[in-house]
Order: sequence, then C-alpha cells, then structure tokens
Amino acid sequence: MNSWPKPFVPSLINHDFPPLNIKDSSAGLIQFEKSEDFRMYVCGITPYDATHLGHAATYLAFDLIYRYQFLSGKNIKFVENITDIDDPLLERANRDKVDWSALADSQINLFKSDMSALRVIPPEQFIKVTESLTIIEEFIKRLAKNGYLYEIEKDYYFAVEQFLNDLPMPVDEAVKVFSERGGDPHRVGKKHPLDPLVWSAHVGNEPGWESSFGFGRPGWHVECTAIACHYLDENEKNPIVSLQGGGSDLIFPHHFMSAQIIQAAYGRKFSESFVHTAMISLDGEKMSKSKGNLVFVSKLLESGIDPMILRWALLRGHYQQDRAWSNELLEISTKEVELVRSALAQSEVADTDNVINFLIQDISNNLDTPSALDRLTKWANLSQSNPTVNQSGLMARAVDSLLGLAL
Repeated sequence: MNSWPKPFVPSLINHDFPPLNIKDSSAGLIQFEKSEDFRMYVCGITPYDATHLGHAATYLAFDLIYRYQFLSGKNIKFVENITDIDDPLLERANRDKVDWSALADSQINLFKSDMSALRVIPPEQFIKVTESLTIIEEFIKRLAKNGYLYEIEKDYYFAVEQFLNDLPMPVDEAVKVFSERGGDPHRVGKKHPLDPLVWSAHVGNEPGWESSFGFGRPGWHVECTAIACHYLDENEKNPIVSLQGGGSDLIFPHHFMSAQIIQAAYGRKFSESFVHTAMISLDGEKMSKSKGNLVFVSKLLESGIDPMILRWALLRGHYQQDRAWSNELLEISTKEVELVRSALAQSEVADTDNVINFLIQDISNNLDTPSALDRLTKWANLSQSNPTVNQSGLMARAVDSLLGLAL
C-alpha cells in the first residue's frame, strides 16, 4: 500500500553523530551497533478510529530514531503494518452499520494525512494485513513444519510453552493480562493457557479467506511476525531486525509473542532491541478508546492548530515517560515555537555550532527531546539579546533534520 509523502530531511555536514543509545524495555540502555544497516519494524494502527495523540507520540518517537540513524549514514529499511482485519474493527463497523473495509480505508487515509502534517517519515513498506495473507499462511506453515502448531475445532494455535523462559511476569499475571488483551487462556483443549491463536476459523458474517488451514483469518500476533520477516529478513541475520517498536501496551502479549513465534519458526532472535513509548493521559487518565477520552490529531488540525506546534508539544515530554496532555501544554508550546521562529527569522543569531552538537548529543541520549527543546529556547533568547553570527539558516536546517520541526 502507498504510504504518505516523505518529508525532505536536510543533511548535516561537519557534525559527528555518536552511536544512538536507546532504552530497551527489557535490557535497559543499549547502544546500537556500528553496522551500516538498520532494520526497523514498527507496529501500525488498527484502523477503526482516527489518529489520537497517543498514536502521534509513538510514531514521532520512531521518526526521531529514523532521522538520527539516517543522518548517521545508516542504510535504513523501515516497515510498518496496518492491522486492517481485527475484532475491534469488525465490532466498530457492525456498531456503525458500515462496511468494515470501507471503515478501515477511511481511517487509514486519515492516519496518512495526520502523519504527513506532522512530518513523520513514512515506512518504505506500509503493509496491510489483508494484502499479506499468502505471506502469513506460508509463515504459519513454518510453525506447523517445526511442530509448534495444533488445532482445536478448526482454530490453530501456537504452542508457546517451550519459549516461556523470559516471560516478563509471573505466569498467573501473564494469563490475566493475556485474557484482557484478546487472548483466550481458559479455552478447553489448549496445551497451555498462553498459547496464542494464529488462524481463526470463519464465524458468522465475519470476512474470511481460503487457506491451507481452512476458511478464516489470521490471528494478531502472527501477522506482524510474518510481515516483518518477509520484508526485513536478509541473509539469515540474527537477530532479524534491529528494532521492533510500538506503544508500551504492546510489550505483553503482542511483542513477547511475536518474538517467541519467530524463534519457533526460524530458530533466530527477532530483534536486537524492543523499544516502547509511554502513554498520554488526559485529566489524569490514560488516553484510550475504551475510556472515550481521546484527543484526535485531525480535530486539532481542523481547529487551526499549527502541526509544528503540535509536534513540539508532543516532543516536550520524554517518549518513555507517561505524560499529560493539556491546553496549558499547548499554550506553552505555542509561545516557545513563536520564540524560536522569531530567532530563526533574524539575519544574525547566537552561535549555532555548539548548540547543534549538543542537540545531536541530546537525541543520541535516548531521544532526550525535553533537553533539546530547552536548549533551543535558550538559544532563541540569546539570539535576541546577543546575536553574533549569520547562521540562522544552519540552525533551521538542524532543527528540521534532527527534530522534524520545519520552523
């Protein structure tokens, strides 16, 4: 599927880029290898509702990683899926009495428009699950061949028990979370409560597809694994990708199960790193569809909010710290953007070289955007009080390249 237009990323010459340090959700702070290749897989949306600020914050974080690795000279391959067949999508379509595929397409188009407005770099491969059914079927065949697939009443499950050594929580707690997030731990006939469904037999009026496993549709966890491996597995590398990313709500079971399924299918690790973004709250509660307290990107843009102010506001907090959205944050961000824009409009500004080097260090330090934005506002104030050099263009390019802020 076509993604959205790629924004121009100005080059930054005469600046050194240290290796990127990122906090892995299980391993802690890691430093990416100096390999020329960087393969990134980010879990995409389930398109049954518009892009909210939680989505936007997540994709901005991985956009910063892409930008930094690109500026560092890496050869980047970036894949993102779209879960365009899933229970929440079908439930929403039934509720609103609309065709499920039409609902998905409308929300995908809105998502692409939002990402374009926020100047998020698109994936090279933007892949619908419904366009990947043959890929997924062939992947499930690998599980069957290796002895990790079994059937219950025409549904097929992955036998995970052999791969639970690094379960991130006690089994009882994992079963509870698994149940809350789409799993069926108590189904009669399962070999282990945590075994995930990888192929679901057709039910009622739901859409389905013919396959070697009968008429039906794939399960959630096997979709990402199949798509990631098909587009990013090169030369039998171990691990297969450099980074798998998404929101922190995907740590378990989704990303855990993805890693175990790939281990079973290929005998290799899935990812060098697992990176997750924190949650956005509103009025003290996590922003979520189930709570009905979402703030949508498209609605903010329609109200006249500058997308660069919105991007600035989302970068104002650290991507791995839960944070609140508020009108006060938006007002503060508006003033800070105006300040920096005013400085960039001057013919002479404060010295930029050292500031740009520090911005690079901020981003290399686990995407420390709060420090970077503080640094920019201090530079803007100094530029107004003591301009010394004709380097506003250099700073504008650096802010655009590193932070995606076209000011």
